[in-house]
Amino acid sequence: GADPDFLRDNPISLSDDDPAGPCQTGRAIRESRPVWCQDYQEDPHATPLHKISQGFNWRSGAVLPLYRNGIVVGVFTLYSDKPGAFIEPIRKLLDEMASDISYALDIFARELERNERERQLNTLSAAVRQSPASVIIADLEGNIQYVNPKFEQVSGYQSAEVVGKNPRILSSGEKTPEDYRALWATITSGGTWQGVLHNRRKDGSLFWEQVSISPILDDQGRPVNYVAVKEDITERRAAEEEMHYLAFYDVLTQLPNRRLLVDRLQKAMATCSRNHRGGALLLIDLDNFKTLNDTLGHAVGDLLLQQVARRLVACVREVDTVARLGGDEFVVMLEDLDGPPHEVATAVTAVCEKILSTLNQPYVLSGYGYTGTPSIGVTLFSDRDNTVDLLLKQADLAMYQAKAMGRNMLRFFDPEMQVMIMKRAMLEAELRQGIQEDQYLLHFQPKVSCVTGRITGFEALLRWQHPVRGLTGPGEFVQVLEETGLIVPVGAWVLTTACSQMKRWHDAGLGTPTVSVNISGKQIHNITDLSASVQAALTASGLAPRYLELELTESQLMNDAERDINLLQRLKEMGVKLSVDDFGTGYSSLAYLKRFPIDSLKIDRAFVQDIVADPNDVSITRAIITLAHNLKLKVVAEGVETGGQLDLLIANQCDEIQGYYFSRPLSIEEAEALLISGRSLDSGVRAGAPNR
Repeated sequence: GADPDFLRDNPISLSDDDPAGPCQTGRAIRESRPVWCQDYQEDPHATPLHKISQGFNWRSGAVLPLYRNGIVVGVFTLYSDKPGAFIEPIRKLLDEMASDISYALDIFARELERNERERQLNTLSAAVRQSPASVIIADLEGNIQYVNPKFEQVSGYQSAEVVGKNPRILSSGEKTPEDYRALWATITSGGTWQGVLHNRRKDGSLFWEQVSISPILDDQGRPVNYVAVKEDITERRAAEEEMHYLAFYDVLTQLPNRRLLVDRLQKAMATCSRNHRGGALLLIDLDNFKTLNDTLGHAVGDLLLQQVARRLVACVREVDTVARLGGDEFVVMLEDLDGPPHEVATAVTAVCEKILSTLNQPYVLSGYGYTGTPSIGVTLFSDRDNTVDLLLKQADLAMYQAKAMGRNMLRFFDPEMQVMIMKRAMLEAELRQGIQEDQYLLHFQPKVSCVTGRITGFEALLRWQHPVRGLTGPGEFVQVLEETGLIVPVGAWVLTTACSQMKRWHDAGLGTPTVSVNISGKQIHNITDLSASVQAALTASGLAPRYLELELTESQLMNDAERDINLLQRLKEMGVKLSVDDFGTGYSSLAYLKRFPIDSLKIDRAFVQDIVADPNDVSITRAIITLAHNLKLKVVAEGVETGGQLDLLIANQCDEIQGYYFSRPLSIEEAEALLISGRSLDSGVRAGAPNR
């Protein structure tokens, strides 16, 4: 401002005990955070500034710390002659300005450091220029400052082409980031890193180097540069690799052989035991391979083995192993499989089915068309209790069981796991049959207004009328519908059936309740199909769009928020209502929430369940309701089972409730009878009514 004597006459202290310590500036520096004062005369923390602020006619002020390399080095201070001047938008703007200034300070600091390092660089001696080994000198950032003639000869790069660049221009891409982090950790701590690098010349050819990298220290023992001395060992390495390849790989298929498979399997078993994960061993035998060899010859048989090898590699992940044991036997080792045993078995089954399908495709072998099949034996492992030989024996027994069952199939060694897989396959088949035979039906659970006590709508809930097990809840089959994709046609059926039933009740004069339908993650992934299904359901039923509400879970929407905003906009344009289900259990961004064109939030039953006993659940529920109302959204509480829960929800202005307190999910006939009866919530507990 206009008074340069202000800072001299008003000292700042970082000590909380000093009279000048509690001032805004001292607190901002000491606590490393912005300090705002909306009224110097009213804020008890501003007592030391009462006299000063009156003299300058300050009513409010802001002090924001400025950082360099994460350390407070100054403050950005503003004053206003108006109280309450620093409202939230102003605070946000000032925070951004302070961040920009701090960012600039960081940039200036780094630039000064870089310039200092460049000044410290020394020229190399004549001995380095004449060295029979390649020499690179780099700065502390790893940028090349000098290369000798031997480097130019070996790499093909001239000095002018590499100075100022990082040595990674030579990288073949085979080293992992962890390898380079270990290298840097060694040399930055003052040590010497030694190892072998597979690098790439300017012409693209690869070469091997024995490398030693050390820091160059100044007189005070501080590193100022790094020097790398490298010897070309390409020819020696080629000879070593040929010997290794012959020892560990199958020459015909170029797959790992039994020796390498055993080594990898031992390591995988140890890793699975340590990380509490699982793995699987698949033994694959080609059906009728001997007949092919006898009729068309071994050369054609070899072609088949090579093509099978390529197909197997294409069926699995890079981390998995495909090996050839010999003859027509192959092994696939799957590792790092996470989840409970039944999920691991399901994942392994999917891989096996992919292999069966792939190896069943026709082959062309020297002009001959050939179709072959495999038999697959599977055993699972999760620890080091089993030996490699035992696992191979188990997989072999399972494979022969697959051949005995008719070939071209897979069998698990574990009898219990085999039963589990068969049960899941049977369930999937039964679910498909359920679609064909119209075994699915809907139950309806009412939603009730906390103000009028009347039914406002129903949530449509899927049930399965199994021909043997009877009425089956969604917990026993919906996950399989989701995993197999059957949820898409079943979900379309739910939409049409729910809309049609609601239209019939409207036409019968039973009011105009809405119907809510849950949308699965699989349906969300295809915007076009979901929009078409919704439109088809509305058209077929004649239900007005405003009476259909689609429920999407919070976690589903946040998987791809930008995509889902477009989806919701398209659905909203159709006139339907949209609700976020299970709110509070996911990780919603409020920035996205306000952009979603939704009409209501459903408070998850997890918060309602303990709302009477847990003050935290009360606070969370109240916060959700307040947030929703501020966004002009309706709030529905799920899982309301007691009068105490209802009382607290009404006291906190919840709009609607759903749960067993009013009604369990009902069949169509029961729901219709409920509408006819006109039953509503007890008027003594509705919003605005006297307390009970």
